[in-house]
Amino acid sequence: MPATSLDPAAFIKDVPDFPKKGIVFKDITPLLGNPAAFTAAIDRMAEPFKDAGISYVAGIESRGFLLAAPLACLLKAGLVPIRKKGKLPRKTKSASYALEYGQDCIEAHEDAFPAGAKVLLVDDVLATGGTAKAACELIEAIGGQVVGVSLLIELDFLNGRANLAGRDVRALVKY
Repeated sequence: MPATSLDPAAFIKDVPDFPKKGIVFKDITPLLGNPAAFTAAIDRMAEPFKDAGISYVAGIESRGFLLAAPLACLLKAGLVPIRKKGKLPRKTKSASYALEYGQDCIEAHEDAFPAGAKVLLVDDVLATGGTAKAACELIEAIGGQVVGVSLLIELDFLNGRANLAGRDVRALVKY
C-alpha cells in the first residue's frame, strides 16, 4: 500500500532499548492519539471480516483491548477480554504459553460466548505468536470458532505466523 497521510505505519514510533536493551518497542500511542488515523486503522482491521458473521471480538490484554473495543462496535459484536491469570472475577478457562524463561497463562470467562460463536481475535502486535496461539486455543476451549486474527502490527522476522498456521491472519503493518 502506498504511504498516505493516514498510513498507520506513519504513526507508529520506534523506541529503542525499551523495555530492555536490544528491543525496539513499537509505540502505537501516536496512532491512538490521532482520531483520523485511528479510525482509518480500525476500519482497515475490520474490513476483511465485515461479512464473516462475527458475533464476538476477543482482545488480548492490554493493548489489544484498545483495538478490540472499537472493532467490536464497528462489527456490531460483543467484546471479550482475554486477560492475564487472576484478573477476571468469575469462573474462567485458561491457556498457557511459553515465554523465553518459563510459562504464562491467559484466561477468559468460561461463559464469554455461546458454543459455536464466531470470534475475531484482535491484538496490537504479533511477535513470536505464542500468546495469539494460546488465545485461539482458549477461544476454542470455550466453544467458539476463531474466524480470523486481526492485528495492527506483525514482526515478520520473529515468524509468529507459524504458530497460527491454517488461520486467517491479517496485519496492517509488517516489519
